[in-house]
Amino acid sequence: MRRASQSTEAYPVRAGRSGMASARHRRGGRGWCIRAGVAVFAIVLVGIVGVLAMHLDRHSSSPSSPSSPAVEPDTNPAVLASQAGLTGPAVDEIPSSATEQVLFHIHSHLQIYVNGVPKLVPYGIGVVAPYQLTRSQHGPLVTGAKAFYWLHTHDETGVIHVESPVRRGFTLGNFFDLWGQPLTPDQVGPAHGTVTAFLNGQRFTGYPRSIPLYPHAVIQLDVGTPTVPPQPYTFAPNLS
Repeated sequence: MRRASQSTEAYPVRAGRSGMASARHRRGGRGWCIRAGVAVFAIVLVGIVGVLAMHLDRHSSSPSSPSSPAVEPDTNPAVLASQAGLTGPAVDEIPSSATEQVLFHIHSHLQIYVNGVPKLVPYGIGVVAPYQLTRSQHGPLVTGAKAFYWLHTHDETGVIHVESPVRRGFTLGNFFDLWGQPLTPDQVGPAHGTVTAFLNGQRFTGYPRSIPLYPHAVIQLDVGTPTVPPQPYTFAPNLS
């Protein structure tokens, strides 16, 4: 009777150990599943990151995604026409440079009337964007840029800055080429009509493109009618 009792008491012990082993096996199975799931997730994540990196690399190297804007247009509705969006190559054998050249440094002034209405000359003609703009009493003022051509404008006052490392002649035609606008006896930029030109208060009878730029030259172009009498212009003391 004692043997049967001992056998009966020992059985639950063996059964308990087997149950613990089975539990450990089940836990081990669940752990393997979790580890496998984590591994699969990591592989998928690496793949997604790789695809995104390739896409971003192609996008950044695409020629259609320039690092800087080609032009920052003067959107003042009073300007005759915005800038040309120059990028640096020479125009009329007039190059650009990263800094302004001041060996030959003079200023002329240009005023334009279309059918008697004054039109502004935009800032940034002959200037390669991006610009550094600040506010002045005359509106936006270009204080820095990627590059400057030897003929350029800093603001909307109509002052043409001639800043060249060599002494040479420049004409109003050179300036309009840098502006990217036509200048003929019957057209000034987008404005069509008979062009009446004045230079320092006197009627200029030659071809408008040939009007010379020299120190304190005051140039006026009237397109259409009425013809506005030549208007004077006073240069600021710091403009030679």
